[in-house]
Amino acid sequence: MAKKKILVVDDEMDMRFYVTALLESNGYQAQAMRDGQSGMQQAREERPDLIILDIMMPGDGGVKMYSRLREDPALADIPVIMLSAVAETSFRHFLSMLNAQSAQPVPDPVAYLEKPLDHARLLDSIRQTIG
Repeated sequence: MAKKKILVVDDEMDMRFYVTALLESNGYQAQAMRDGQSGMQQAREERPDLIILDIMMPGDGGVKMYSRLREDPALADIPVIMLSAVAETSFRHFLSMLNAQSAQPVPDPVAYLEKPLDHARLLDSIRQTIG
């Protein structure tokens, strides 16, 4: 059986390395990108089973990438787990403000996890989402 592909998008090299190592040691195929622009390109090329996405990144940050994913018919069904140092309440507030101005609301991610990373909670979220 083919390993499930997970794309990790985070600007912090240590976090990318840690999360990809965690995923690979738990039977997943992991790829990592350092910003939203390269993350979108990789998502289009590889069509991962799941994306783990940071919010605060230089350039095209995670919120912009997340809304682009949801607007793209070819990528909109890829589940996303947000993993960020930004408090979940702040993200949800931003998402509600974004949706108030949009004709087509951006749905919530499948999970929102705050840093520092709780690896057991991340793995549970992944297993609940893609197995």
